[in-house]
Amino acid sequence: MSDAQGKIYDLNEAREKIRAFCLYRERSQQEVATKLQQYGLIPEVRDSLISELIQERYLDEERFARAFVRGKYKIKKWGRYKIKQALYPHHLSDYILKKAFSEIEPDLYYRNLCELAAKRWPLTKGANEYQRKLKLRSYLGSRGYESDLVQEAIKETLGD
Repeated sequence: MSDAQGKIYDLNEAREKIRAFCLYRERSQQEVATKLQQYGLIPEVRDSLISELIQERYLDEERFARAFVRGKYKIKKWGRYKIKQALYPHHLSDYILKKAFSEIEPDLYYRNLCELAAKRWPLTKGANEYQRKLKLRSYLGSRGYESDLVQEAIKETLGD
């Protein structure tokens, strides 16, 4: 078993290294499996280490998903679509996704959207107001917000 530098690890060293990896921030099982694969571990050992990490509470898919959603929604102000798209590579179950998205408070979500619209409007350039609104709609959509909420927020923010 070796990492990118070519150092050989025994099972105990790999176990400690992956525990430190999990302690740094919340991780999904997919991230941990990928890291263990990079260590050159065989699938049976990877699976046993992952189940060990779950039992010892180093690894928890629901905790990871909740933290991920909270961070992207509160700090980066992403919408539901973009967050769901970012979670896709982690192969989370629908049940876990549903629980994670319960972290989003509808009032704060809409307020974030309105703040983004108000902040972006003066920076939006276009030949006329219609084009500026289209660009603003496109920008807010690219942030992962639902089109009906985007439309509503633009009307509220711009006073249309």
